[in-house]
Amino acid sequence: MPGPKPTHVEPDLHLPKAVDVVVIGGGIIGASTALELSERGASVLLCEKGQIAGEQSARNWGWVRLGMRDPREIPLMVEALRLWQGLDQRIGRKTGYTRSGILFGVSGKRSRGQLERWLQHVDGLQTGAMLVDWADLNALLPGNQTDFDCALYMPQDGRAEPQWAAPAIAEAARDRGTVLMTNCAVRSVEFDGNHISGVFTERGRVACNYVVLAGGAWSRLFAGNAGIELPQLKVLNTVLRTSPVDGPDTALWADAFALRKRADGGYSIASGHENTVDIVPDSFRLLRPFLPAFAQEWRSLRFRLSHRWRVEAREDRSWLPTDVTPFEKCRILDPEPSAKVLRRAWAKARKGFPSLEKAEIIQSWAGMIDVTPDAVPVISGVDDMPGMYIATGFSGHGFGIGPAAGRLMADLVAETTPCVDPAAFRLSRFTDGSKVRPDPGY
Repeated sequence: MPGPKPTHVEPDLHLPKAVDVVVIGGGIIGASTALELSERGASVLLCEKGQIAGEQSARNWGWVRLGMRDPREIPLMVEALRLWQGLDQRIGRKTGYTRSGILFGVSGKRSRGQLERWLQHVDGLQTGAMLVDWADLNALLPGNQTDFDCALYMPQDGRAEPQWAAPAIAEAARDRGTVLMTNCAVRSVEFDGNHISGVFTERGRVACNYVVLAGGAWSRLFAGNAGIELPQLKVLNTVLRTSPVDGPDTALWADAFALRKRADGGYSIASGHENTVDIVPDSFRLLRPFLPAFAQEWRSLRFRLSHRWRVEAREDRSWLPTDVTPFEKCRILDPEPSAKVLRRAWAKARKGFPSLEKAEIIQSWAGMIDVTPDAVPVISGVDDMPGMYIATGFSGHGFGIGPAAGRLMADLVAETTPCVDPAAFRLSRFTDGSKVRPDPGY
């Protein structure tokens, strides 16, 4: 079964010969970056090897959350929540955004004490965050039959529709002058000395002064061909969606399952903690930087040896601008969902909310999440390559934070005062001796 179908974005017909900025990747990060730069008067080319939002930007849970973020991401997510509130009006299109609230249940690896400690990170931010007990849980979750006695409630958190959002943002960027090219892979970057001077696409060369690599799960491969070491792996997450059914409007995240209401009246449901990690050659190349994360998260990671080993072992890791690249050989990364994970999550969700028994599974899919060793994104310039920027590695947190990540990336490219301190997202943290590991905030 193919993955979700994002809103179709008709491409522009002609590749420009020169622009100020080329953005590589048509997910929510690339689209948001293009929108921000175009609004500031830059000429922008957004190049996508497949279709806009063809991969993880249309396959995620659709959550717009501050709750349970790594503390390093909190300032950027606060900015994102502010941007989401006015985004539909700003772009003149629907993203499906609504402030519905999200509950994080005490279960498995999350205890009440951990939730209390995480709450300290948003103290004073006027988020309305609070711990709620059984009686309040039942009021927020009609039909609740879960066994949670406590949860963290984030009333300002919400949701949007992944199949709508990135295409809507990309179209808005075009309204402001961005050229959108789909089925047009960027093969490599061109340097004049050590400064960016252009890119080579499968349709020809484009001169530019700046390049933003927002290629999601493909970013490491592209960066490697450009001589940039980017520590990033892929993690597979599986999701299902149901037919319309009565149920809670507030989203819920627990270990056994996570669910959120969709605009069509159904639900998106996934395991709250299970992710699949395919063992590939990069698993060994990057074992050292990722070891702390593996040790910390091993209970929620299911390692497997699959066909991905063969696929990635055969993938070209370097090429010339005239070569056909891996990005042209695989336009859309569309992995198989895990039937086992789906069965468990669906059974737990129906037990927790018996009204779901009336629903049918309409579709299931999987997506490849781009993960860094500390589960915090790279939003950064490349120190020894002026004009080269990277926005990737959002580690499953990218959809909700996307509009603010695009704003921060545009601030860096335009050399204006950044909307938040970008230090935590610098690429050089992987090589400057910094302690690199996830921080759950508790």
